[in-house]
Amino acid sequence: MVRTLRFSALALLLAAAPFATGYAADKGPSPEVGTAGVAPGAAPNASVKGSRADDANQVERVNGNEPEIPPPVSWSFAGLFGHYDKAQLQRGYQVYREVCSNCHSMKLVAFRNLAGPGGLGYGEGQVAALAATFQIEDGPNDKGEMYKRPGRPADIFPSPFPNPEAAAAAYGKAPPDMSVLAKARYTERGLPWFIFDFFTQAEEVSGPTYIHAVLNGYTKPDDPKYNIYMPNHAIAMPKPLNDGQVEYKDDSPQTLEQYSKDVSAFLMWAAEPKLQQRKAMGLMVLSFLTLFTGLLYFVKKRIWARVGGDVLVGDHGPRPAGSAGGAPRPRRPIAHPAE
Repeated sequence: MVRTLRFSALALLLAAAPFATGYAADKGPSPEVGTAGVAPGAAPNASVKGSRADDANQVERVNGNEPEIPPPVSWSFAGLFGHYDKAQLQRGYQVYREVCSNCHSMKLVAFRNLAGPGGLGYGEGQVAALAATFQIEDGPNDKGEMYKRPGRPADIFPSPFPNPEAAAAAYGKAPPDMSVLAKARYTERGLPWFIFDFFTQAEEVSGPTYIHAVLNGYTKPDDPKYNIYMPNHAIAMPKPLNDGQVEYKDDSPQTLEQYSKDVSAFLMWAAEPKLQQRKAMGLMVLSFLTLFTGLLYFVKKRIWARVGGDVLVGDHGPRPAGSAGGAPRPRRPIAHPAE
């Protein structure tokens, strides 16, 4: 009976797998809301939540405009032993600085974060020289006026607009900040793949995988806002990257595929710069728990090895005559019911 139930449950799962579909969560508002200049995966407008969002998804399925599921990407920081590729992070920062920073800010990242053990591999002198190439607004001074000065390592990355209102006036809606964009976006692949994703920790890299897919989702040259990974295959932001747009200093390919992968890795680092330290600590904890479990097992075997005999239950009657109260009572073993 149990085997029959298990087989039936497995059959149902296999039968439902072809019909299960995954959706890129938080992919951004539909084009009817009006979000010009919004980055890939921008946060949805409150007016499309609830039943309206469900109706929109239903319309997408009927019209054949359902977003495609982003394909998996191999990342160096994925898995239990994942780590950042410093060369890739430096290339990703170059793409962000030359392309993405024209519209998007990173208000939670400072220049000093680029150096140090958890940084991009730059030295303190390199970071100071890099920060000095930017003009940072500071003040007020003694006259109560704001002024410009060269950047310092303690400064955060400068924003392309002085305030969100100015960005909204230029694009219709302020482009989202990219500091934690890689952690705010994720994809779902549906049954049965989410089971494998749980054990392979694929959800950890779901954000950069989604960003990488969106940057490569512009498949119609005559329509710069057509994207197969967005709702209704429409995105408010025109195609931002093309082959040969950024000149790398190393021998890496200067292609859209490489650009999108490098900048996605950089955004993952910006969202979680302590990833390597977290995984190293996790390995130490798992090693300690494994050793501690083994020690507990052998200690238990050592202590309880001297305990034996039958277990006494119930009243065993009066003590033998002449006993001083310390003589043991007769031992009666437990009667086990016949199986």
